[in-house]
Amino acid sequence: MENIEIVRVLDEVADLLEIQQANPFRIRAYRNAVRTINAHASPLRKLVEQGADLTELPSIGKGMAENIRELVESGRLAMLDELAAEIPPGLVDLVRLSGVGPKKARKLWDELGVESIEDLEEVAKEGRVAELPGFGLKTQDLILRGIRNYRTNTARFRLGEVDELLPPLIEHLRATPGITRLEVAGSYRRRKETVGDIDILVLAEDAHAASDALVGFSGVESVIGAGGTKTSIRLRSGLQVDLRVVPAESWGAALVYFTGSKEHNIRLRRRALDRKLRVSEYGVFEIPGESVGDRLGERGVASEGAMVPGASEEAVYRALDLAWIPPELRTDRGEFTASDAGALPDLVERSDLRGDVHMHSTWSDGRVSLEAMVTACAARGYEYMAITDHSKALAMVEGLDAAKLRRQWEEIEQVQATHPEIRILRGMEVDILRDGSLDLEDEMLEGLDVVIISVHSFFGLERAQQTARVLKALSHPRSMIFGHPTGRILNRRGPIDVDIDDILHACAEFRVAVEVNSHPNRLDLKDTHLWRARELGVPVVVTTDAHRPDELDLARYGIEQARRAWLTPEHILNTRGVDGFLAGLADAGYGSRTKVPSR
Repeated sequence: MENIEIVRVLDEVADLLEIQQANPFRIRAYRNAVRTINAHASPLRKLVEQGADLTELPSIGKGMAENIRELVESGRLAMLDELAAEIPPGLVDLVRLSGVGPKKARKLWDELGVESIEDLEEVAKEGRVAELPGFGLKTQDLILRGIRNYRTNTARFRLGEVDELLPPLIEHLRATPGITRLEVAGSYRRRKETVGDIDILVLAEDAHAASDALVGFSGVESVIGAGGTKTSIRLRSGLQVDLRVVPAESWGAALVYFTGSKEHNIRLRRRALDRKLRVSEYGVFEIPGESVGDRLGERGVASEGAMVPGASEEAVYRALDLAWIPPELRTDRGEFTASDAGALPDLVERSDLRGDVHMHSTWSDGRVSLEAMVTACAARGYEYMAITDHSKALAMVEGLDAAKLRRQWEEIEQVQATHPEIRILRGMEVDILRDGSLDLEDEMLEGLDVVIISVHSFFGLERAQQTARVLKALSHPRSMIFGHPTGRILNRRGPIDVDIDDILHACAEFRVAVEVNSHPNRLDLKDTHLWRARELGVPVVVTTDAHRPDELDLARYGIEQARRAWLTPEHILNTRGVDGFLAGLADAGYGSRTKVPSR
């Protein structure tokens, strides 16, 4: 059992205990354990296998250590089964919805007999939720929207989750005798922000041995189908994995086929027919003397015509007069036209980043000191970084007021003196208040090198009001970067309701950069919005929003998101050196803004 799976179980126990109205200290023990495990870089299963003392980890007592061992060794937790016998486990799903917490879930159960998402949807549509004290029509509408979002998202896994779940399985398969090559394809290889299932391609001497290896993996919950060259299983996490054993001569074609989106593959087949070829997962084949026809739905090896060499992806694309297309671009958004014109973009790479300018320290809700974050950035070879703790409106994380911010500046000067290898920029993540004003005095804003403006409250405002609020904030002369612009949390909270095109036009007008927040729970902006930002000439900044040093490594996810939007280093401000970066922000931050844009 991987850390992410352990966290899910302990989180569910904590939610059920809270619904049960158990001792707060007991609930807190589980929440603290979850935080510890989330912050722990290595798999706890390895510590258990080594017989390590888990109580040496922060917030892990003797009882919690036993829980973790039980989960790792058996894949289950008896305590969760006991709680589920007392409280409908479906109530945990309710807690995941916008507008519902543990207390409201308990009230819905007690007052209306709600035990599941389906029950809640029924009583909400009848208007009975709005009649409960403490709910009302707005909460009822929010719950119904939350149910729609829940159904849309819960069938898919966040990319970061899959990156935690897959490595043990891949390691297991690679160790199988006879498997000589392995590649994960599908939307995962395109680095889509959420993944429905996993396609794994292998070259293997014995297809049945490869199938047996997948079925025998310790994390398998059920076998969907096994036999021949395809085997499908479901992991304990719910993730479906399909393993396909591919002939060596078909490797390139199979990898192209199972990586590209449906739209990309349709375009590829049409292109092949134009050249009197047939392309499928089995290879590229000649169709001598055949006219172009509607054969796009056909699959399989053509009986007539020779097989065109296609053991590599490059060979497959070359057979169709195309350059190799990076996986992130295989979505039929212009990649064929660009290839024909010799204009495929030189996509941004992780190594292009020269600094990270969105992170937090113990001055607000970060986990380590300012100096620890500076040291971690320097260790990653960054030329510069910015500490951007929260402003005072976020009282729950003890955000900074003017006096506290001045004290932070003093510490920055002290730390800078001992770390000449990296430039420390003054920054802040400033809340956009309900009326669109910024949560920091103009005098203090003038003293900042980096000003990120973000929405952290009033997510439920109607579109016109929410859009006007953001537009007003963007018009402030010191607004430089719009942080996680839609406020979404993948699979948990939908985006705020704004006219994103109006927002991006305003960013272009005011030269406010938009953030690609690299945290895999956010990946905000999404790729289609970044595409539009690129069309409008809006500057982009790729950041991590790191709250501890290891989260600085999440930058790879933001870069992958940027690549899906065809971004090159020229589009991203923090691929520049510190002087160029600050010049880009100056262009954004000092323009004349006396009115809200007319759009």
